[in-house]
Amino acid sequence: MTNIFEFFSNLQLIDWVFYFVGGLMIVFSLFAVEAKKVFDSILALSALSLLSVLLFIVLKAPDVAITEAAVGSGLASAVMIFALFRIKAGEKK
Repeated sequence: MTNIFEFFSNLQLIDWVFYFVGGLMIVFSLFAVEAKKVFDSILALSALSLLSVLLFIVLKAPDVAITEAAVGSGLASAVMIFALFRIKAGEKK
């Protein structure tokens, strides 16, 4: 039991950020898979991408973070939402 306490007492702030963001990424990915509505799943994937941007910034990889923000969060989410609305508009006809 003392090993666990030693482990947590030796963590620095950056380690807490990694564990917290990693845990949030797991939660959002499970929500994206288990969501009943497709739109909720798309939003969870977008949030997951934004969390990965945060990790890339902390890891001092700004070029990768900018690319992930533009492509992963922005463009991919916009294309999926646009496709979802086009499919729903086609079903109404």
